[in-house]
Amino acid sequence: MPEEKSFGDKLKIDLKVGFFLAKRDIKRANIWTTALIVFVMTLTFLNLVVVSGILVGLIEGSVEANKRIYTGDVIVTPFLNRPFIDNTQWVASIAREVPGFENITIRYRGSGRIESNYKQTIKKGDLRDGAGAQVLGIDPEIEENFSGISKYLIEGTFLSKEDSDWVMIGKNLLYKYTPIESPGFQTLKDVKIGSKVLITVGDIQKEYFVKGIIGSKVDEFDTSVVMTDIEARKILGRGDYNANQISVRLKSGSDPILAKNSLIDSGAGEYGRVQTSTEAEPKFLTDIKVTFAILGNAISSIGLVVGGITIFIVIFVNAITRRRFIGILKGIGISNRAISFSYVIQSLFFAGAGIIVGGILVYALIKPALDANPIDFPFSDGILVAKFGETSVRALILFLATAVAGYIPARIVVKQNTLSAILGR
Repeated sequence: MPEEKSFGDKLKIDLKVGFFLAKRDIKRANIWTTALIVFVMTLTFLNLVVVSGILVGLIEGSVEANKRIYTGDVIVTPFLNRPFIDNTQWVASIAREVPGFENITIRYRGSGRIESNYKQTIKKGDLRDGAGAQVLGIDPEIEENFSGISKYLIEGTFLSKEDSDWVMIGKNLLYKYTPIESPGFQTLKDVKIGSKVLITVGDIQKEYFVKGIIGSKVDEFDTSVVMTDIEARKILGRGDYNANQISVRLKSGSDPILAKNSLIDSGAGEYGRVQTSTEAEPKFLTDIKVTFAILGNAISSIGLVVGGITIFIVIFVNAITRRRFIGILKGIGISNRAISFSYVIQSLFFAGAGIIVGGILVYALIKPALDANPIDFPFSDGILVAKFGETSVRALILFLATAVAGYIPARIVVKQNTLSAILGR
């Protein structure tokens, strides 16, 4: 009497038979039908990866621009109860010695008001054409080496160190670029290159000519009046060299946490707040990223359901039209499990092919294209966030969903009576 096979041995046989049947069916299938199914699975995979990736990338682009242009990798700012960084020049000299140091910029900042029609006679009770603005003082050469801010000029030319009577204005202060009129947010009208504006900070006022207009999509520049650091110290009443911000850029691959800790250990933490760019990131940006990720996953799940339904229909129709063949297979001793496996393997083939094609499109075409040419949103340059780990998880989810979608209809058909299947009843 032959020895009865164990469950493990039976499972191995069923898998081998199922693989053989699936391979045979795929080879004999219409190539255009197969290509269409793979195309649908590719679109499903792209929907899972690209939709959520672009939504997150919309905010990630803004975060990256803020880091690249404004904060750098490590930033030193005043304590909340202090108007500036004490002993700024000493802190900056220490910052130049941190591990991985590449570049640095020192900025002066204060609140003021800018007006454009200050010489015109206005009616009693009317407000002048003005807006609240931040005054941002920079060393033009150092700032250009750090942030390359001149690339973001949408009109005019960049400042030079000798421009004591010239300023650059952020586009968000101008009605031409930000056409908003509300009591809480005023913008300047009729201001162009060469126009004269009046800057007021406290009791100090001075007239300046407009030399350039900045559109960097970083609020700290786009809502500021940018002038030389020498002029900023004068109008801010800053007789010393204590600044409001020190931004440090590190070489690629350097650890910002190590650089931050090095600054603190050297004593710089006693004079200002030392943070990495991530720690200095506004909380609302983090909250929006999380929200957009959830929204992207919700939208992507719809595509996953559509892909699952597509596989379900394909396998169900395939199994129904081949009921007689399935009945014959059962009649000659092929197990129900082996037949079901064959359809699951076909489903996984379609999903795997779609994932491979989709992965090539994402990493070889879509992501490099968006990295080189970001989507021009009004407040950021959108990129595609597609981390390999997260993409792999989405691919696994698609695999599992496809396996279930292929197994259910195959199981329904296979469970039918063998004789009825053979006779087509």
